[in-house]
Parts: sequence; structure tokens; C-alpha cells
Amino acid sequence: MRLTVQGRTPLTGNYQPSGNSNEAIALIAASMLTPESVCLQSVPKTRAVRRMVEMAGELGAAVEWQETCLSLRTERIAERHIHTGHITRSVAAILFLAPILARRDHATLEWEQSIGRLHTHFSAMRDLGIKIEIQGSIVKFTAQRWQKQDIILTGTSVTATALVCMLAAVLGEETIIHNAASEPHLRSLQEMLVKMGAKIEGIGSNLIRILGGNLSGAEHAIHPDHIEIASIAAISAITPGHINIEAVVPADLRMIQKVYARLGITMIFEDNRLYVPEQAQLLISSRQEDVDVEIDTAPWPGYPSDLIAISTVVATQANGTTLIHEKLFNNRLLFVDKLKAMGAQIILCDPHRAIVVGPTPLQSEYLDNPDIRIGLALLGAALCAEGQVIIDRAELIERNFENVIQKLVGLGAAIQVEDT
Repeated sequence: MRLTVQGRTPLTGNYQPSGNSNEAIALIAASMLTPESVCLQSVPKTRAVRRMVEMAGELGAAVEWQETCLSLRTERIAERHIHTGHITRSVAAILFLAPILARRDHATLEWEQSIGRLHTHFSAMRDLGIKIEIQGSIVKFTAQRWQKQDIILTGTSVTATALVCMLAAVLGEETIIHNAASEPHLRSLQEMLVKMGAKIEGIGSNLIRILGGNLSGAEHAIHPDHIEIASIAAISAITPGHINIEAVVPADLRMIQKVYARLGITMIFEDNRLYVPEQAQLLISSRQEDVDVEIDTAPWPGYPSDLIAISTVVATQANGTTLIHEKLFNNRLLFVDKLKAMGAQIILCDPHRAIVVGPTPLQSEYLDNPDIRIGLALLGAALCAEGQVIIDRAELIERNFENVIQKLVGLGAAIQVEDT
């Protein structure tokens, strides 16, 4: 997909965010923990979610997209092997290990990537008593029930936390999990497990206690995507425009609001609505040594790594000097070369740190979108640029954000879409 974007068109109007794609992916796997029907509401029909639904069907789930919900009923887990084809479609396929082990005791995983990526997952599963045997690219798992396990995750991994919570909800009488990840979609997963029959203390925190047992069917609504909401708020601020974002969860945006305020973005909450007023010039606050402000990422409830790209774009339009510090992942700042090609004043200190001096007008440029994490940020840069910007591989933008391009057009964005 190719986008032709005409910049400097202020966004105005009401924006309706979609459900959290990552949340839906985890809940699809969790729905297979029971033979009864599970109804998921507000499920975004992103490519990532559709792939997860397809794989659930291949593993034995009867899936039906109804008018108001996605219905899944898995009377029997038909397949115990997660193969390379599953992983190629989505690494999130490893979440299916939980329902397979919970209901069939044995599972195999074909994993041709670095096994180190799953260190936290395997360490936690072994601590639960699950036997793991690695034979080349094939990993074999054997599960057994436990009375009580008290474990600590070696890293605050979202997928490892989701796996452990699902396994504990079925196989464990009592499970205590330390250093758990606590993102909003994990809180939602735990809330759904409670609806299904598990008892959980510490929902949405880093210390969780789960009393498991037989799970039943349930209905659960997917929460709005806080990353989409924050990204659209930032894009509105730099166009500059003024918008209302409907159906937000203010608690999920507390740290984001604080960081955005330091970049000069005003966020006003009224119940479950977010208003982003027009701001003629963003002014950075909180002078810190040689820079005006430092934006650094941290595990939730800290500032999310998924917003570091759009924050960098905002910093190019804000009056001041910003140090962007990506503390969690490698190489997520390499995209700044694309912003520099548009005229941004950015020094990439190392793969984790960049210094941005603003404001600088961004100019017309051809952009090739490298991955799903920075696509929406590049679109934001294009929307505030002077002149026309072309973005290729734009389909990656909507892999996790449902219809976000058309929703931006509805706010007044000048975007032409061409299938390539």
C-alpha cells in the first residue's frame, strides 16, 4: 500500500479508537482454555487479529464473527503442534501453548529463531513444573498440575506473563507470580480469567496470586487501544489541530499525559473523553542539564516503548532540545535517518539515544515504512510536513491499528491510498 500525504492540514473532529489488538490476541488464546463459548466484544479486525483467529481455527476452535462479538468455542484442542507456519504468521502464536498444555498436557513448538528470545518464557514455565526438552528447532513440553508455585519472572515480558497467567488459571491450585508485566491488556486478560472462574489477586500489578480450576465460558469487551489514542493525540497536536477522542480509559494514559506535557502537548480529560486543543507552538518544559527534557522508556506503568517513535516526531516540532532514550529495546531509533532526510535536526548518539533540536520544518520526502512500530509515527511526520510525502509499505500501519488511515481522513487528513 502506498500513501500520498499532503501535510499541514489541521485535524478536527471526533475520533473513535479501536479495540486493543494485542489484547484481542491474548484473549483469543485464553478463550481456548475452556470447551465452552467465549464472546469477545469490540475486537479490532486488524491483520494481526485475523491471523490469530485463523490459527485458533486450525487448532480446533469454532470461530464466528457475529454482529457484536467474536464467538469462539473450542470443544476439543485438535492440534498440539505449533509449527513454523504459525510463528511466521505471528510470533504471538506461542500463546497457544497455554490452552494446548492446559487441556492436552503435551505440546510441541517449532522455533527456528534465536531460542534466547524465549528465555523468560521457558524459565517461568520450568518454575511452574512444566518439562521442556529442546531438540534443535523442536521444543517439547509436558505439563502437570501443581498445588502451589511461587515464581519470579526473569524479565517483565508481556507474552511470558500472559502464558503464565493462563497456565496458572487451569493447572495450578495456587500460583504467585513476581515481576509480572502489568500492561493494560494483561489486566484485561486477568479480568477475563476471573469471569471464566479463576480467582486472581493483584490484577494489573507486578505481583499476582492466582487460584486456578476448571474454567467456563464468558463475555468480555476489548478495551480501547491506548497506544492508538496517544499516537492520534500527538498527530493532532503537531498538525496542529484540535480533536476529541472518544471512549478512552484515563488511567491507561496517566504517564503518557505527564510525558506529553513535557513536550508541550495538552491533554484534557472529561470522563471517558480526551480533548486535545489546538497548540500553535509546542514548548518543551523541565530544563535538565544540557537538554530541555529527557524522554525515556520504562516497563509499564512507565512510558511505553511503542510511543518512542511518535515522541521523536513531536520533539522535532517542539521548541527546545530533547534527549530521547530508548532503554528497553535495541535499534528502535534507527528510523531517525528518515526524519533527518525530511530536515529534522537529530543526532543519533547510539542505538538507544538521540538528541532532537526543534522546531524544524519537515519537508517533502519519499519514505519506506520498515515495520509496524514506527509506521504511524512516519504518517504523523508526513501530516505535519510542508508539501507532499509518499509512504510505501503503509499496510503495516494497519496491522495493529484498525482503519486508522481512513479515520484520520475523517478528521481532515489529506491522504490518498493506492494499492501496490
